[in-house]
Amino acid sequence: MEAEQVVDERILDDDAEESFFQDIDLLQNHGINVADIKKLKQAGICTVKGVQMTTRKKLCAIKGLSEAKVDKIKEITTKLSGEGGFLTALEFADRRKQCFRITTGSQELDKVLGGGIESMAITEAFGEFRTGKTQISHTLCVTAQLPGARGYTGGKVIFIDTENTFRPDRLRDIADRFNLDQDAVLDNVLYARAYTSEHQYEILDFVAAKFHEELGLFKLLIVDSIMALFRVDFSGRGELADRQQKLAQMLSRLQKLSEEYNVAVFITNQMTADPGATMTFQADPKKPVGGHVLAHASTTRISLRKGRAEVRIAKIYDSPDLPESEATFAITAGGISDAKE
Repeated sequence: MEAEQVVDERILDDDAEESFFQDIDLLQNHGINVADIKKLKQAGICTVKGVQMTTRKKLCAIKGLSEAKVDKIKEITTKLSGEGGFLTALEFADRRKQCFRITTGSQELDKVLGGGIESMAITEAFGEFRTGKTQISHTLCVTAQLPGARGYTGGKVIFIDTENTFRPDRLRDIADRFNLDQDAVLDNVLYARAYTSEHQYEILDFVAAKFHEELGLFKLLIVDSIMALFRVDFSGRGELADRQQKLAQMLSRLQKLSEEYNVAVFITNQMTADPGATMTFQADPKKPVGGHVLAHASTTRISLRKGRAEVRIAKIYDSPDLPESEATFAITAGGISDAKE
């Protein structure tokens, strides 16, 4: 009897997933041919929402899609997504119930984050070296696989590494802390190493394909760190505008992926010394890299700084719904956990 109940719940879950993701194959029923749909999929557009999130200009740039075809595709997706896309705040609140939160491994940190790293949003952690950014990333790789609050079932993780700091052995130690099978944990983490900022952007097409291939299985996307390659590929003031433009496109893509497939996005960011800060007598002359573009794109920003020994302090720097508050956590052999008083 219990088994039947579980199966029923699973079917209900699948229905909820289906209604959340409108597959792009739906366009076939409205007169778009299979070849065109395949072209869209190759460009990383796999859902009806994905078409809405792409500009006409970008769709026209896909080989083999004429302006007339693009207009037709856009018209159909508008029809499929409902009238004008307006919802009442009550309906939207109901849709927001599909959001989940992934624990960081530290209850104190979870508390200030309102339960953990939120889905359908970008959470950014910035700090100097040795403040625990990569350690949080590694811990999240494991905690994302644990069932959590509000019926969160756990799922797979994609890790995009730009600084060559990903260590599978670290995941083994963290898996031991949570009494999980080491090989199973490692098997659920997909790893990609990005070498240039362009490569980093291209990887996101494969990420979209993976999310679509295994609908609802992936729950977390980590980029560690978001800015490292942009700092290398673009140098000096002359290339700054170009860098920020490319960065904005990358972050916009991340935000759309998180909303399209209901996944949490966690990015880490580096710091820079602000030479002008000494003139204005700021207490802290360091600031996160990426400027206003990154500041506006991240939903929640966490500032990390060093404490005594292995203790680190996290502060909510910017968030649409969380108050500014601080939490201390410790970096242990088993990842991030609460600091011992």
